[in-house]
Amino acid sequence: QVQLVESGGGLVKPGESLRLSCAASGRIISIVAMGWYRQAPGKQRELVAHIRNAGDKQYAGSVQGRFTISRDNGKNTVYLQMNNMQPEDTAVYYCHADIVTPYGLGSPEEYWGQGTQVTVSS
Repeated sequence: QVQLVESGGGLVKPGESLRLSCAASGRIISIVAMGWYRQAPGKQRELVAHIRNAGDKQYAGSVQGRFTISRDNGKNTVYLQMNNMQPEDTAVYYCHADIVTPYGLGSPEEYWGQGTQVTVSS
């Protein structure tokens, strides 16, 4: 009943920028939080950045100062602006959201996007 659709992945060179978008759609009552995770080959999925309804943000130490998360509540969309990208940022990036729907009895449920590949290589 809820879909998260990501866009904006691709191939960039070290030092370049990329912007990811994730739009939530479906029977949504409210979105408590949205964020981005990533998973590199052979590694566990890790939090990249997270933003709650009140606007407070959290970043992984490895991206602090380079990545910026923002949210358009009217569009149910979260963005990740990635600057000064490095080869270690190469991963599949997943959108995540905690969403209240008519089916969750008032409690938020977790939803994931399908993932978008980001590759940083010269």
